[in-house]
Amino acid sequence: MSVPAPEILAAFEAAKGFMPAGEGLALYEAATEAAKLGLPLLEVGTYCGRSTILLADVARQAGTVAVTVDHHRGSEEQQPGWEYHDETVVDPEVGLMDTLPTFRRTLRKAGLEEHVIAVVGRSPQVAKVWGGQLGLVFIDGGHTDEHATNDYEGWAPKVAPGGLLVIHDVFPDPADGGQAPYRIYLRAIGSGDFEEISVTDSMRVLRRR
Repeated sequence: MSVPAPEILAAFEAAKGFMPAGEGLALYEAATEAAKLGLPLLEVGTYCGRSTILLADVARQAGTVAVTVDHHRGSEEQQPGWEYHDETVVDPEVGLMDTLPTFRRTLRKAGLEEHVIAVVGRSPQVAKVWGGQLGLVFIDGGHTDEHATNDYEGWAPKVAPGGLLVIHDVFPDPADGGQAPYRIYLRAIGSGDFEEISVTDSMRVLRRR
């Protein structure tokens, strides 16, 4: 099993974000396998860069690059009055969330800036202009049906044969969490294009046939 070096794991655990360590290790393992294709590793939904550290470290070792796609204004549940809102990432000048400065500091502290291409924009718009194949697509963006569906439809077709599609926050039981990621997971399995290769808590790793 591929595991990050202690300093990378420490940077991951110190970064602002929500991914548990166990799921982070599963993402690292998947990224390590996918990186063998020599193609970029892309995540949708960056927040402050906690998971990006893991993808960037794999990309550094494999001689490829991690690409992140996020508008950096926060997802629905991160807005004022919602459960995951964090006042420390609100831009006081405009009164809106802006996680980009924190994200950049996260990468700087981890020494991984040069291994990441940060695309600031909305996932469907970026997907429309992305022309190449990807070794890994990690979907961890907005959890409404609209956003999850857009992420799946925009990015899943760009996973190269043998590449991996990783979906976070997949909860078969509605009591455990929102259902939009679960629904796109079922759609991926039902398409016949992907086969499931691992499950770690809410993380699902699928390989493109």
